[in-house]
Amino acid sequence: MRFAMDAEQRAFAATLDRMFSAAGTPSAVRAWARGEHGPGLALWERAAQAGVFALAVPEAYGGLGPLPVEVAVACTESGRHCMPGPLVETVAVTALLVRLAEAGMAAPAREWVPRLCAGLARATLATPAGGPYALDADVADAVFVVTGGGPGAEADTPAAEADDPPAELRLAPGHGPVLASLDPARRLARPRPGGVLLAAGPVVRDAAAYAADWAACATAAQALGAGQALLGRTVEYAGRREQFGRAVGSFQAVKHRLADTLVALEFARPLVHGAAVALATGAGTASAEVAAAKVAACEAAYAAARTALQVHGAIGYTAEYDLSLWIGKARALRSAWGGPQECRRKVLRQGEHIFHM
Repeated sequence: MRFAMDAEQRAFAATLDRMFSAAGTPSAVRAWARGEHGPGLALWERAAQAGVFALAVPEAYGGLGPLPVEVAVACTESGRHCMPGPLVETVAVTALLVRLAEAGMAAPAREWVPRLCAGLARATLATPAGGPYALDADVADAVFVVTGGGPGAEADTPAAEADDPPAELRLAPGHGPVLASLDPARRLARPRPGGVLLAAGPVVRDAAAYAADWAACATAAQALGAGQALLGRTVEYAGRREQFGRAVGSFQAVKHRLADTLVALEFARPLVHGAAVALATGAGTASAEVAAAKVAACEAAYAAARTALQVHGAIGYTAEYDLSLWIGKARALRSAWGGPQECRRKVLRQGEHIFHM
């Protein structure tokens, strides 16, 4: 099977590329890191006008989807341009609330999904699968928290023990101090306990696992875009930086390193698109395919960051140089919504399940 974007998807990606390029995202990221959200929110509004947030939303709530492949396209471009804001988490919240609505708990979806779809609200999410922190809680209109349901609260893990607390979805009453991340565009905070109980029981566990798959797929797409940006910037720099009277890009060792980075990114790209297709079709292997894509894309982006540092030299470490923004993003996304070891375990568990069927 050949995973390639069709003409409409390529045109959508090109539109987002032009929009983000004209917006000057590095300055927006630096402002975001200082807690000045104005430039980033202006970019958020442009993304909403382009239909980015409608892609994960069913038509019944005013959206265009759910369209996981198009969400992956949008997230790839957001990663390529280092867009700040809880894009992945907003997508995940949408998936979670829609899943709950399909199970008969429609009130939270009716209240929040149309607003998220239109870009009129921003949401973030903390779950056992994603970690205890909520991304950009200080700019979110709603901080959703999933607790309980057993270790990891994942649908493909063994059932929770009888003494495990039931899974709950709450709307947090606030959050703690904002903490810095490896990526200056990622501001983390712990949600405060308590808040409004929206749903409870096994259906929350299932919906949280489903949302985590969407979040991991979107994160993989962001990492792919960040890796592509790192490679592009590094190739351009290698072509103009000279040593011994020659461009460093002409050295065989540098060529090999750049080629290895390109190969890793090109191998990851069809895995990301394939995982999105699996989510779109509801395939039983979707969770494992998402985990495989997450590992491949994030490891490729991480390798691209290492290559970029090696080729750029000391300047690549400086915070004033824009390259550092993408390096930080590649490092942070590697562990967001499932680290490499966790994702590999998920792939192995799914493989064993298929083998024994």
